[in-house]
Amino acid sequence: MNKNNPSCIRIGDKILCPHCASNRILKGGKTINHKQRYNCKECKKRFIINYTYNACKSQINQQIILLTKEGLGIRSTARVLQISATTLLKRIISIASHIAQPPIAKGRTYEVDEMRTYIGKKSRLRWIVYALDRESRAVVDFNVGRRTNRTLNRVIISLELSQAVTVYTDKLQNYRYLIAKTIHNTHLHSTNHIERHNLSLRTHLKRLNRKTICFSRSMVVLIAVLRIYFWC
Repeated sequence: MNKNNPSCIRIGDKILCPHCASNRILKGGKTINHKQRYNCKECKKRFIINYTYNACKSQINQQIILLTKEGLGIRSTARVLQISATTLLKRIISIASHIAQPPIAKGRTYEVDEMRTYIGKKSRLRWIVYALDRESRAVVDFNVGRRTNRTLNRVIISLELSQAVTVYTDKLQNYRYLIAKTIHNTHLHSTNHIERHNLSLRTHLKRLNRKTICFSRSMVVLIAVLRIYFWC
């Protein structure tokens, strides 16, 4: 304890740092709104207990993830959480940037499918291509882009590197040029699992519904929302 600085007083075990959960907390002056500020001696970060703006609260990220996966749009989520829509967009991108893609197991069976959406206006069509593990029903990789072989190939390469046993797709001609014949399968009803997952995806994410006034204005936000939905 610094005896020459009366503003730095040890609090004890009553207050924990929201960043590292340490109890080595010191008082560190007050804010412009006369709220007590605290300093953490472990992570060297400052915080206060009762924030005026909801976006600064510690549980806001979990609430954003929950509402995003439940299908609320940007403005709906902003109204529910009582935060700015601009702040919400920045927070969604920040959350998605810290979500790591899960490792792809070797020697598994996958289903690959694509679904159409648009960015900004209906003339700017985009493809959402993703691969579903047939056993665990988990999404192992996805890509968003134009309706080209390059967009499809990014997902296909990931499956080939994981030494996939079989890759089931529909009868889209593009797959015939991208997937090796030894592992490619287009039998009838072979993509039932991923087609059902497409229905869940369109139901849970309002921006992907077929008849809706909600749509993505930015590719970055769309990819961030998909990362949260698939891997969080």
